[in-house]
Amino acid sequence: MTANTLVHSKLVCVALNDKSQLAAMEGTFSEAPYKKPPTQPVLYYKPRNTWNVDGAEVEWAKDFDGQDVPAMAVGASLGVVVGRETCRVSQAEALDYIRGYTIVSDFSLPEESYFRPDIKGKCLDTSAPVGPEIVPADSIANPDALTVTIRINGEQKSAFALADMERSVAELISTISWIMTLEPGEIIAVGFAGNRVPVAQGDRVEATIEGVGTLTNTLGGA
Repeated sequence: MTANTLVHSKLVCVALNDKSQLAAMEGTFSEAPYKKPPTQPVLYYKPRNTWNVDGAEVEWAKDFDGQDVPAMAVGASLGVVVGRETCRVSQAEALDYIRGYTIVSDFSLPEESYFRPDIKGKCLDTSAPVGPEIVPADSIANPDALTVTIRINGEQKSAFALADMERSVAELISTISWIMTLEPGEIIAVGFAGNRVPVAQGDRVEATIEGVGTLTNTLGGA
């Protein structure tokens, strides 16, 4: 069964879960408008219009005047697929609520601020491919030990070890379950490398996690 048929209702993404990114932005967070670093996970949605699949084209975004935007970027994350209703669960039991794992790519406009949700930059049509499939939870012994790599036209551009996340998979599931009830088939993208990878029209983008698979998409507009 492909991942897109299992996405129901919510695709929740976690921003600022890269320890090195948080450390680099420490000075920024002490200034206006932030005033202090985030104390809870920073979340955003990829709504239904963004959902896409392995092998599909991702649309190059256009500005309000109908012209192609000058730049886009991509990040990739482990996708945690919820297996049963998850509401106010403890960190110790959180992994028991996972059905499986997949990969989420997030194509967006370059990130300039985390102070408010970037609706324009994050809600682009077809910008959230999920796949290539869902692997069972029991096939991954430790999701926090995985590494997410991105290749552009065959050349590796990014490698993000999930051991370097500020919050673990179990901690995120527990915390998010106290914010909102998670339903079967919903997906959490648990963390992206702080430095998103620039992309160009026509690029072939491969997001890979060993044991989970490779999600491949091509940018349109070339």
